[in-house]
Amino acid sequence: MARGAEWLVLYVLSILVALALSAVLVETTGGSWRPVMTALVDGSVRAPGRWGETLGSAAPLLLVALGTVISGRAGLVNIGQEGQLLMGAAFATYFSFALGGPGPINLVVLLIFGAVGGAVWAGIAAVLRFWRGVPEVLSTLLLVTVAGQAVAYGLGRDWLLLASKANRGNRNQVSEQLATGNRLPRPDLFGNEIPLMVFVAVILAVIVALVLTRTVWGFRLRMLGHNPRTAQRAGVSMSHYGVSALMIGGAFAGLAGASMFAGGGFSFGNYRLVPGFSTNIGWTGLLVALVAREKAVAAIVVAFVFAALRTGSGFVGSTGVAGRITDVVQGLLVLALLIPPAVMFLRDRRRARFATTARA
Repeated sequence: MARGAEWLVLYVLSILVALALSAVLVETTGGSWRPVMTALVDGSVRAPGRWGETLGSAAPLLLVALGTVISGRAGLVNIGQEGQLLMGAAFATYFSFALGGPGPINLVVLLIFGAVGGAVWAGIAAVLRFWRGVPEVLSTLLLVTVAGQAVAYGLGRDWLLLASKANRGNRNQVSEQLATGNRLPRPDLFGNEIPLMVFVAVILAVIVALVLTRTVWGFRLRMLGHNPRTAQRAGVSMSHYGVSALMIGGAFAGLAGASMFAGGGFSFGNYRLVPGFSTNIGWTGLLVALVAREKAVAAIVVAFVFAALRTGSGFVGSTGVAGRITDVVQGLLVLALLIPPAVMFLRDRRRARFATTARA
């Protein structure tokens, strides 16, 4: 109970300090903090239809974070989510138009191939890691650049991703637009259009949490992450579980890309694959997992907070302050949420050292 109170106090104090620093920053840049904070709240949840838009942005962030949690539990550092998301979106785009079919079936195919694209791209890093000893932190990062170039190449060829000249107008590098019947449903709830993927992402978060904590596979994965040598002595195959963790993590990022293409609306290319399609969702999803301390259920709340900052930034420009100020606010909040675990780690280490000295 006392430890829980310590965590709560640390988080509250850290967030208050971050908000205070944000207010000072806004004031020093010539703005007023009250209108800026009001604009953030209006743009994210209070204005008509905005919290539906925020939930729509939170869904792919949560999916990317879930994949990061899985690979992180295996002790692997996957920082290539941006590239895996892009490849997932590219696979989904290509196969949705190549295979066609009735709307619901095509939508399922689209999402499956999106996950496959992300898994394949993460699988390259997995092969390099477990068969050639290349650190995954390097290979996944470098593959982001390769993915960006590969998608750009595809958007330059009409036999791959580029739309026909009649359907792209004056734009040079865009895919065909997804047909209305092949898009993810956006049910209306209290005047807000909420993409169906929001509910799917939350359900997947619960499933991931249960699998990691209540199954043998999850236990072995956590064992591998805590102590690889002990795990191998207990019969846990490092290559088998490591490859599967990386590929599943990539599949979640690819699924996020496919869901953005099929259900993102104007926020993510208006149902087209376009240059800059990912809009840093992969990088931000990585931060979501980091701030959530690799806990799947906690990532639901953290993803919503990051999405609120993202959608609210569009309203900040009306206050006369650059919308980029929200990036700084986001960075301060990330630091604020990372401070309590660091403080508790140092405190626990100090207590353990004192206990050892007292016994000696």
